[in-house]
Amino acid sequence: MSEIGDNSALSKVLADYSLADRGKETAKNNDMGRSEFLKLLVAQLENQDPTKPQENGEFVSQLAQFSSLEEQQKMSTSFTDFSTSFQSTQHLQATSLVGRPVHVLSDVTALTETGGVSVIADIPHVTGNAQLNVFNSNGSKIDSFELGPQAEGRAEFLWTGFDANDQRFPPGMYSFSVEVPEDGKNKALPIFLSANVNSVTIEPGGGLTLNLAGVGPTPLADVVQIN
Repeated sequence: MSEIGDNSALSKVLADYSLADRGKETAKNNDMGRSEFLKLLVAQLENQDPTKPQENGEFVSQLAQFSSLEEQQKMSTSFTDFSTSFQSTQHLQATSLVGRPVHVLSDVTALTETGGVSVIADIPHVTGNAQLNVFNSNGSKIDSFELGPQAEGRAEFLWTGFDANDQRFPPGMYSFSVEVPEDGKNKALPIFLSANVNSVTIEPGGGLTLNLAGVGPTPLADVVQIN
């Protein structure tokens, strides 16, 4: 392409998008759109060296690249809008969890003034018996139940919070274990305990943290069941 003078069409178009002129334009003129690109393309055609013209394929390639970039920008904008909308909906739904119990991986939770504690265990195989143990904050066993034969899979059990004399245990922190016999020994299984959601924290990155009674801050993604 030959050198272009100050009075050329290309210089005029480029001048429209100089840094000095951009400061005088509104925000909508900050980005180069389709019409501006076409003006530059026409100016390029008008000012090319007649003895060394660019091939048509080069212009078609430029148009294709611009069109592809434009579509990518539109898709990016649409995805960002969708992501923002989805995140807002998720945050709104999370607020409805306040005051409700959820299950998370933990062996410690709080017994409140009313209600019991739900315990979910992953049973690795069919077993003739399983046992639920309950310990107070000092680590002393205060209750134990024979759960009977269990099938393989996830099973849920409820500790009511009452002893054999129908007296309620005091509110506070309690720990739990579910054991099954294996190779002549009792094997403790991973368990998920119910805990009430006291509040929800929206993290700077948009993630959600549930503040659980007796468990503490827990990512929403760690919840396995909502009651």
